[in-house]
Amino acid sequence: MEAATVVSLTMAVLSGYCAGLGVLPPGPVNGTLGGNVIFKTTINPTTLSTIAWTFGDPPVSIVDFLISEGPVTGVGYVGRISLDNSTGSLELRKLTLNDNGTYRVSLRKAGVIQVGNTSLNVYETISNVTLRANVIDLVELNDTAIFTCSVSSGSSPLSYHWLNGSSEVTARYGIQLGDGGRTLTIANVTRYYQGPYRCIVANPVSSEPSQNLTLTISYGPENPIMKVTPLDVLYGSGSTLTLSCSSESSPPAQFQWALNGTLLSNQGPELRLENIQASQSGSYSCWAHNTRTLRYQTSEPYDITVLDLISGAIITTSPNPPIIEGNSVTLTCDASGSIISREWMKDGQLLSAGGNMIISEDKRVLSINPVKRTDSGEYLCRVSNPISTADAKHDLIVNYGPDGMEIKGPTEIKVGQKFTLTCSADSNPPASYTWMLNGTEIPGHSPEFTKEKMEDYLSPGLPAGAIAGIVIGVLLVVGGAVGVAVFFIRKNGTNAEPMHQGGSQQPVYEDLSPVYENTRQNQSPPLPLTDFKSTYDTRIM
Repeated sequence: MEAATVVSLTMAVLSGYCAGLGVLPPGPVNGTLGGNVIFKTTINPTTLSTIAWTFGDPPVSIVDFLISEGPVTGVGYVGRISLDNSTGSLELRKLTLNDNGTYRVSLRKAGVIQVGNTSLNVYETISNVTLRANVIDLVELNDTAIFTCSVSSGSSPLSYHWLNGSSEVTARYGIQLGDGGRTLTIANVTRYYQGPYRCIVANPVSSEPSQNLTLTISYGPENPIMKVTPLDVLYGSGSTLTLSCSSESSPPAQFQWALNGTLLSNQGPELRLENIQASQSGSYSCWAHNTRTLRYQTSEPYDITVLDLISGAIITTSPNPPIIEGNSVTLTCDASGSIISREWMKDGQLLSAGGNMIISEDKRVLSINPVKRTDSGEYLCRVSNPISTADAKHDLIVNYGPDGMEIKGPTEIKVGQKFTLTCSADSNPPASYTWMLNGTEIPGHSPEFTKEKMEDYLSPGLPAGAIAGIVIGVLLVVGGAVGVAVFFIRKNGTNAEPMHQGGSQQPVYEDLSPVYENTRQNQSPPLPLTDFKSTYDTRIM
């Protein structure tokens, strides 16, 4: 029967005519080893009188179908095929690699024969995809990573697809694909190539990913940044500061601290400075070190200035008091702590150099030369730095005089009349006054001299109405004394003419030298007599 069927189909093909060529879609058809494929025709279901499927060249019968007799299955295909009698489509099961090849079909309906052919490719599915790398712990910009992707089974052609995370890896600068895509080479790796990597191997019927492989790329340290808390320009002694350092680095960097470029014993990302002193001022920086890359980098330095609080401000003078007008005096301002600036004031007004005022460049010393009485007053030295201020005060007393001496009293007095003389002088400290009569000191040191009766002061034999010359000598006593001598001196001789009312007569003075010498003892240096004389004339009536 099989022979008769083949012969009848062959005769049908030879005696009939063909139409509708290409009843199979273009191939190839891909099949999986051990799997199934369907060769589906393009015709709609109908009543077919004959169907013939063959494989290879020369053709081997797969199945023949006569409407009157049914299908006849070829050797090797029993139990492996199913035929759709209405469309001529064929299902082939339990595919083997020997099923690769060309398949042909011939269909006959109402005397019209339709034929078609296609090819079948049977592939073994891919399994056990493995990814390996020459090294997975690399140093940035130093090392090269080479990945190799392999499979334990799977039919060619194989294609390779590379992923880093979810991003596709393609050949570009620094990245190469080789051996048909099986190898991936990354030269001079950077931190941005860390992974995870995987490869996907595919053929027309299957694809399989590898396990993930992550690169560890060491880099840095880079951009070390130092922070100071609290952040300020100047710090007072006794403050507490915290310096912290960070850097871009893998593995994390190790830190060491430096002051003015010299490494300190302190290590770690934080340096705590407690009760900091002025001696710890300087330029601080942190050194970052990566033990894997063996690289170092230093942060930008940060200048920390610590100032001692100012205290104990004092003004000293030279020479020691008393300060005498016409001499010089030096005021020196000192204090403990970090002194940044000084300024001088007198009686609340800012002082500047000029005239008899000389101020040193650092303003520590104020010199007054020559010193004047108007320089007396309260001097203030203000010592400061940006975090503290201290004031020192000194009352400068300039001793001067006596000068500007003046004696006031009546210009005419009657015999027996009370009178008062007043002596004044410009002096600091205030002058002390001494009154003398005929070389004899009168008790008391008041600037006023009062007597009840004028005649008590007339020398024996001095006629009434005679002129009494009152001479006052005023002497400077260093340290505070002013001596004033008042003398009533009669005119030489006993025949002095009486003074008539309205008349005038110049007094005749006795030698004052003994009096001057007597009143200025213990004074140094001596002053000329003319510096101390003052006269006062009184008419006695």
